[in-house]
Amino acid sequence: MNPLSSPTVSKTLSKSFKEFFASSKAGGIVLIFCTLVSLVLANSAVGADYLAFWHLKLAGMSVEHWINDALMAIFFLLIGLELERELYNGELSNFKNALLPIVAAVGGICVPALIHFGLNNGSPTQAGIGIPMATDIAFALGVLALLGSRVPASLKIFLTALAVMDDLGAIIVIAVFYTAQLSVPYLLGAVAMFGLLLFMNRFLRVMALAPYLLGGAIMWFLMLKSGVHATIAGVLLAFAIPFSAKQDDQDSPSHRLEHILHKPVAFIILPIFALANTGIIIASGWTGDLASANSLGILAGLVIGKPLGITLFCLAAVTLGICRLPLDLAWRHVFGAGLLGGIGFTMSIFITNLAFVGQAEVVNASKMAILLASLVAGVIGFTWLKIFGKPQAGDSDPDTLDFEDGQPASPAKG
Repeated sequence: MNPLSSPTVSKTLSKSFKEFFASSKAGGIVLIFCTLVSLVLANSAVGADYLAFWHLKLAGMSVEHWINDALMAIFFLLIGLELERELYNGELSNFKNALLPIVAAVGGICVPALIHFGLNNGSPTQAGIGIPMATDIAFALGVLALLGSRVPASLKIFLTALAVMDDLGAIIVIAVFYTAQLSVPYLLGAVAMFGLLLFMNRFLRVMALAPYLLGGAIMWFLMLKSGVHATIAGVLLAFAIPFSAKQDDQDSPSHRLEHILHKPVAFIILPIFALANTGIIIASGWTGDLASANSLGILAGLVIGKPLGITLFCLAAVTLGICRLPLDLAWRHVFGAGLLGGIGFTMSIFITNLAFVGQAEVVNASKMAILLASLVAGVIGFTWLKIFGKPQAGDSDPDTLDFEDGQPASPAKG
């Protein structure tokens, strides 16, 4: 057997996956619109009032703080649910299938980080090393969705698994390296609440969502007070909620919550995050800021480091026989996925806010570099896959096949 190939994916794309993919496509368009609106307002006559609004105090925290710490915890909850689904019955459920996107994610994290570190080592902006590590799932899948049948379905699965693992890496980086002053009692309280939720799941078999959501809110508060970023509570909650390994199981609390969250996250939470965090002042000489070591590290990390790291790490793993490419994927598809991986946006902006607290000018310049890099990566990735990503004749597409007893039936018509 060709070491670069493996059998066709032996199952159809799940309903949950298709819903997530569809919401990412439309949500990406809304994100672009909200970003443009925010940029226009921030640089208009009402710019000062617009930016001041996000800093208004509400119950002890600014509006922006509530969005980034509370609303984004719900986004991280959805990411956790997506990761859980991938681990139980998705691409990551089979160790052999999981290896390729895991290796890709490691490459997509390490190489951009090394590029930024190489340019900023020992400088005040060294803390920005985490900025080019992450991939924006909504934007990356949104761009891929625009290509439709021009790309193999396995690429959709590969990029989703890669982006989820990539964001998991970013979450770990946030928890370990971007933690404020640590309060051990509050952290222990958050861990105890997580343990209680797991006990409710594994031993009491509580299947109602309400107790988990209430416990998750308490865990979020304790995590907020602990100094560890509160959004981590969203990921922990996802893994405390009961999950059924049965695909698209309507009785699974995890499945129900994931279904509930798809549209609110895509059309409410992420657009609000974009409005609150992309009010970038474009002053005269802004292009000069792009020449700073931090901005160059972000630009090079996302546009060059992502595709380079993803492709080279996958190539090395396949060459060494550690894993294989799906039958309908070629190296041009992996490289295209790497290009789309350079769309950092949400997660990169999120890490920027943590890396440069109280440094408005550095934050502004970093966000400008993120927007430019994400735009370049998205355009190049879309163009590359539109030209070179079309499936070859004879390739099998799991999105158009019905599998019965492990055997493919006739391709669906239409």
